[in-house]
Amino acid sequence: MGNWLSQVAAVTLLNLRTIKERKGASASAAFGVAGVVTVFVAVLSIAAGFQKTMSSSGSPDTAIVLRSGSNSEMMSGLRHEDTRVIADAPGVQRTAAGPTASAELYVIVDVPKRSTGTEANVPLRGVQAAAFDVRNGVRVVEGRRFQPGKNEILVGRAAAQQFTGLDVGSTQRWGENVWTVVGKFTSGGSVAESELWCDAGVLQPAYRRGDTFQAVYAKLDSAAAFPKFKDALTTDPRLNVSVVRESDYYAEQSRAMTTLVTVLGSIIAVIMAVGAVFGALNTMYSAVAARTREIATLRAIGFRSSPVVISVLIESLFLALLGGIVGAVVAYVAFNGYETSTLNWSSFSQVAFAFAVTPRLVVEGVVYALVMGLIGGLFPAIRAARMPVVNALREL
Repeated sequence: MGNWLSQVAAVTLLNLRTIKERKGASASAAFGVAGVVTVFVAVLSIAAGFQKTMSSSGSPDTAIVLRSGSNSEMMSGLRHEDTRVIADAPGVQRTAAGPTASAELYVIVDVPKRSTGTEANVPLRGVQAAAFDVRNGVRVVEGRRFQPGKNEILVGRAAAQQFTGLDVGSTQRWGENVWTVVGKFTSGGSVAESELWCDAGVLQPAYRRGDTFQAVYAKLDSAAAFPKFKDALTTDPRLNVSVVRESDYYAEQSRAMTTLVTVLGSIIAVIMAVGAVFGALNTMYSAVAARTREIATLRAIGFRSSPVVISVLIESLFLALLGGIVGAVVAYVAFNGYETSTLNWSSFSQVAFAFAVTPRLVVEGVVYALVMGLIGGLFPAIRAARMPVVNALREL
């Protein structure tokens, strides 16, 4: 066993020392793998960033109440008297100001993107005063909150960054009102930062919604109070509603988008990987051919074939590992934290988010590189091991 290991070490060191003599082909193989890993990690970081934004939006001690059968706010509708019953339900957190529940209205407005100038769907949310207590971490960072009863808008940080005409002091005409932007807010990177907030009582007549709402966001006494709250509403004969945790609601909203990006990204990465594997095959076949005499000599003096196979595989894996690390670093530097926006198919509105090159994606990218290296080195390694010693020695 010790002799076998020493043979593996000796042949592997010989192979690695000669890489510099084949630096052109070796660099080509490594950079081919690096390109695949960069694309692989970058594309999947879109899904990771979108999912991170959506998951940070939900809290297990906050519930969303929609009309029964609705899977999004756009499809829901609640009467004013329904929202009162919901706010008074057991389990809702109460303060001196009353129940911590906000009946809300949700419409889509057209706002030009900064990057392209094309108009995009941006959510304009009408909220009640309790909305600032229902959402965790909402903080005004510029200007002030909108005043109840006035045509004033509070803009999320991400929306202000991605779209034009939303600076503090600017005006926009949406519905039947002219709105003035009076402040900007953050909410810990949640989806709320992609929204525009105003007084629900002002938004209703502006879009002729009468006295209706689309959802009620309720802060509960604790996450454990959710079953009691849900049972009270779903068994109330006055209501026809569905109740879901806020965290579950946004997790479901992100599922379609993340699945689509992950599938498409994987397909692109596989197609590119085929080219990278052929590049690695060509490089390793050339390396084996260039060392025909050395391999034959080693076999002639007693080296077994398995150390030769392993040494070629290790060289291929080394080049792939190098390429994988380079690709992951490039993806992190170029894309991590890059902010953009995309359409949320559940709400048909834009959601701003940042690419997230997570440690898990980096590890997956490097592992993917090693798989390419293993495939690219396997057949040349087998060829080296099966090389007829006598024929190879004739070339000496």
